[in-house]
Amino acid sequence: MHSLRLTLAVAALSTVATMGTAHAALSVSGSVGGAPSGAILDNLDWLPLGSTGGLSPQTGLTVNFTPNGQAVQGAISGQPNGADGTTYATTGSTGALANAAVEILLPGFSSGAGYNYFGLLWGSVDDYNTLSLFNGAALVGSVTGVNVIASPNGDQGVNGTLYVNINSTLPFNRLVATSSQYAFEFDNLAFSRSVPEPGTLALLGLGLAGLGFTRSRRKTR
Repeated sequence: MHSLRLTLAVAALSTVATMGTAHAALSVSGSVGGAPSGAILDNLDWLPLGSTGGLSPQTGLTVNFTPNGQAVQGAISGQPNGADGTTYATTGSTGALANAAVEILLPGFSSGAGYNYFGLLWGSVDDYNTLSLFNGAALVGSVTGVNVIASPNGDQGVNGTLYVNINSTLPFNRLVATSSQYAFEFDNLAFSRSVPEPGTLALLGLGLAGLGFTRSRRKTR
């Protein structure tokens, strides 16, 4: 059993990594806060619970789940302590990589539109969580837990859950979240066609508005 916990009172923790496939350079930073001003925000609260997925009527973003991926609320196991009432996405608790995925299609995907910025609230960061960025079927680059935190271990404390901002030198329009063990959970997405100006961080939804953000979930071994 793990829980996601983010307390806004702690100091920001940031890491920057340059990495790439198809010659993309990705700038990755994880901190307490949110997306830069000017980005399009989507808190995933429109998603029906379960593995149905769908198209956001507000932002045009599409979410597809591959079993065991699904949209959930609170503690999957039913544990009431620290449960969060808003909807978030999970790849599911499985050791089979092919069966643990959440696909995100950004608006304009079918027409080939490209984006250079993506943000997400990444919960209890683990080294086996991977977020892959694609332009259509072509892999642009990948971000793992080690690009976000020096030694990711699923920490449920204030240092384990961060808002992660990703900037890419190459455009992308599709993202796939996978986990080779247990689960990869995330919420409060943000995206932009260009790299947003740093500026003031935008807090995303009620989950980040208070001093404490806690989410319990199950990761079955």
